[in-house]
Amino acid sequence: MTEARQAGATAPRESREAGLPHGDNARTAGAGGDARLLGIDIGGTKIALAVSTVDGAVLGTDVVPTGAADGAEAILARLAAAGHALLSRAGGPATAVGAVGPGIIRPDGVALSPNISGWHQVRLAEELADRFGTPRVAVDNDVKAAGLAELRHGALRGADPGVFVSLGTGVAAAIAIGGRVLAGAHGAAGEFGYDLRTPDEPRAAADGYSPLERAVGGRGIAERALAVLGEPVTAARLFARTDPPARRLAGEVLAELAMHVVNLCIAVDPQRVAVGGGLTGIGTPLFTALRARLDAAVPFPPELVPARFRTDGALHGALALATDAYRS
Repeated sequence: MTEARQAGATAPRESREAGLPHGDNARTAGAGGDARLLGIDIGGTKIALAVSTVDGAVLGTDVVPTGAADGAEAILARLAAAGHALLSRAGGPATAVGAVGPGIIRPDGVALSPNISGWHQVRLAEELADRFGTPRVAVDNDVKAAGLAELRHGALRGADPGVFVSLGTGVAAAIAIGGRVLAGAHGAAGEFGYDLRTPDEPRAAADGYSPLERAVGGRGIAERALAVLGEPVTAARLFARTDPPARRLAGEVLAELAMHVVNLCIAVDPQRVAVGGGLTGIGTPLFTALRARLDAAVPFPPELVPARFRTDGALHGALALATDAYRS
């Protein structure tokens, strides 16, 4: 493995430093005008891609299905084909690649990402370097990458410490301290979806289970709604309903979620909290519940703001990683 590939593969274990905004028409002295940066956000159901110049101009985007059940090799082939097609339209090839996804991306595989078959064995940085013909590759967790995007040119600019909370199918946070996104000893800082809900929680991380995420993440909310209401209901539809059983369940979800965000803030003492992810579509009820609990329970309540990149922060973060790889 080349030194550059190894650096990309170990990116999650190092903190990312804030720099010039990407996507704000920032200009970098001496930047190569012909360079094409590829950002890839690998999700459980879709893969989002974007190509940009070094100075932040986005030249094209695309979305393709992940096909998680097809296995790792099929997913890699699909994202490579989509990436090359997008680069061709944008005047490619890739000078540098940034890729993000769920779990902890390590040189020898991806931990804590059970939803994609065979993904735990994928050496993602190596695969991308080979498939796109460049050693300039950086990889990281999707929520930490979204936090990096908010830190560099979003809602966390100037906040120290700052916390980006991602609420969607998954539940996690990115913690920014001293202008850097904290990785943690194993790349798992901010994974509060693994929080215990009760002192005697029957299943937890050792069982491959994330108790809080399974209760208040998008999929968990839908499962709870089915059990309570007797019909399939998405999180968005649950919070739009006005019947008493739905209102009770929505209130329980918000109360539990707010409690855990408060506990995170008590531990970190952030200046500002930015909230993103699909569940922010709930709107005012979510932010009202969080604001009330933060004010009541945190010794020094932080600012609470919507993320600038509500649902596409990870892709913006992937482009930021590609920029880092290009400059390294």
